[in-house]
Amino acid sequence: MTPTGFIQQSLQISDKNINATLKLLAEDCTIPFISRYRKDATGNLDEVQIEQIEKLNTQFEELIKRKESILKSIAEQDALTPELKQRIENSFDLQELEDLYLPYKKRRKTKGDTAKEKGLEPLAKIIMSQKANDLKSLALKYLNADVNTEDEALQGARDIMAEWINENGYVRKNLRRLFQRKAVITSKQVKAKKDEEGAQKYSQYFEWEESLNRIPSHRLLAMLRSETEGFVKTKVETDKDEAIDLIEQAIIKSHNECTEQIKLAIKDSYKRLLEPALANETLQEAKEKADEKAISIFSENLRQLLLAPPLGEKRILAIDPGYRSGCKVVCLDEKGDLLHNETIYPHAPQNETGMAMKKIRSMVNAYNIQAISIGNGTASRETEFFIKKIAFDKPPQVFVVSEAGASVYSASKIARDEFPSFDVTVRGAISIGRRLSDPLAELVKIDAKSIGVGQYQHDVDQTQLKNELDSTVMSCVNAVGINLNTASKSLLSYVSGIGEKMAENIVNFRAENGAFEDRKQLKKVPRLGEKAFQQAAAFVRIANGKNPLDNSAVHPEAYPIIEMMAKDLGLKTTDLIANKEKIALISPEKYVTETIGILGIKDILKELEKPGLDPRKAAKVFEFDPSVKSIKDLKPGMILPGIVNNITAFGCFVDLGIKESGLVHISQLKEEFVSDVNEVVKLHQHVQVKVTEVDEARKRVQLSMIL
Repeated sequence: MTPTGFIQQSLQISDKNINATLKLLAEDCTIPFISRYRKDATGNLDEVQIEQIEKLNTQFEELIKRKESILKSIAEQDALTPELKQRIENSFDLQELEDLYLPYKKRRKTKGDTAKEKGLEPLAKIIMSQKANDLKSLALKYLNADVNTEDEALQGARDIMAEWINENGYVRKNLRRLFQRKAVITSKQVKAKKDEEGAQKYSQYFEWEESLNRIPSHRLLAMLRSETEGFVKTKVETDKDEAIDLIEQAIIKSHNECTEQIKLAIKDSYKRLLEPALANETLQEAKEKADEKAISIFSENLRQLLLAPPLGEKRILAIDPGYRSGCKVVCLDEKGDLLHNETIYPHAPQNETGMAMKKIRSMVNAYNIQAISIGNGTASRETEFFIKKIAFDKPPQVFVVSEAGASVYSASKIARDEFPSFDVTVRGAISIGRRLSDPLAELVKIDAKSIGVGQYQHDVDQTQLKNELDSTVMSCVNAVGINLNTASKSLLSYVSGIGEKMAENIVNFRAENGAFEDRKQLKKVPRLGEKAFQQAAAFVRIANGKNPLDNSAVHPEAYPIIEMMAKDLGLKTTDLIANKEKIALISPEKYVTETIGILGIKDILKELEKPGLDPRKAAKVFEFDPSVKSIKDLKPGMILPGIVNNITAFGCFVDLGIKESGLVHISQLKEEFVSDVNEVVKLHQHVQVKVTEVDEARKRVQLSMIL
């Protein structure tokens, strides 16, 4: 089987488009570059499809390597028959390959191995042939210094047969299907830890049973976490009688004295070998699916967070609220550079409200502040009320922004390098201000896992999570495009074809040589060759540069085509940009080349109409209900405005302007059945919710969007 054929088993994509995509990936083209600038070659495949092709191709390559390893191992044991070799070569199913390899796997000494050493393998073969009678007399022939009785001989034979049954590929395949269809996961409380702190959090799973193929991802991950923390024990099993009956149907072909011995071997094989292995395998498969679901939700939430509406280049006063330690205030210019910082104490215990008001008013006037950004942590609501009481000459817009991850950033090496002279409190406030101006540019500096959108991110496969989140960040950065002359090293490192080391080289080059005047200057950056330039050039922008096309998503390879278009219309290139009337006169077919087909030309024309358009919406001010200041103010039946601040598989959490976010369960999103929360709500969406239940003791709020 070819890689293309293997991929087509999972994806309904033509072999031509798969082959073209694999060729581009082999040439070190990135997924953002391929999906945007090689549409004609791939048949307009999107980033998701290209990523799936890449993953399946990697799986195929790993499968081939595993196959080669298995063949080599069996050959070294002089056990590779032509038939076995052909079966392994023709198999492209990893589980089937492992089943074929199982009898030849290196392992610790087993009961069967001991029995073979005692000379009992011939007896086991005779019994398995199911043609013998008078087994006691037969067993007497195998008595020796290590085997004293007929019962010992028969027991040893059964130990050997149990392992043969365990290694039977047909048996394992059918049992696997049974576990996949009918396995049940149960959990029971560990009595020794019932009074420990945190036990109550998992009380739901102290006595729980559920079908493994139907359990929601979040519930399985919660059960496994509660087991990891020692509060419960879980077990996966299926109907024992049905499983043994299934094995007997596959193994037993006649009814004589051998049958009873084989039945005993089957029961032993199932209990000691097959059930533990297949239960573990089935649970692992379920865990992988749960991981995949959780990572997918985290990834989608992260995408929405990174693509949140930016306020843009404004002068911002940012506040990291607090009580006893005060509110840290910073003033930032249009580029996000620090102009001023100080601390005010408008809340208890100091209650220096009047003085704090004067300071804020003075800073807003002195630094021409256009917007105020308040972190949504401790004392956020009180700080918002305090700011809104100030009589400004020209009131700035007031925003409450998520400060998730701000403390992680403020203590990071990136923050120390950016602001070596300031402590973590100042850096945290700067981050709160910058993420209002441009959430994407600021959030890429923070480890995505620390941003806190998603569920059970610490329980899933960490390598898979990192790869998926890195891919999401790269997708978002390249979808928006970045300013080459202002982008941080962190932001540059996610640009197609750049990476961390090259990003550092670009920043150093910029510091030594001044701002880039055109994209071609990128080629002068040390170690940035033609390939990296091809992959990166269209995703960076240069405002007010020599070539206006450098501030668009048009790839430099298409510049000659645009020049030809302009020439054919009797215009300069600059006169064609944003000139909808003239662009409408262009026939795309006329400008198709070997590299850029009709889809690419049409994209170029769209980009020329609105060059460098930011796909993100504009930031909007949101007003919480002023009467709700804490959970004590909530009453069932209240209708309140809120902002979706997290999405999980079981619902979404909504910020009501208080410390505790309320949960809208998936069943309460709308009257119709909902299978995917993301189909109904998006992160940072403004919603109206009804309070249905308030549990002050547990600090839990239940909400509904069915008003």
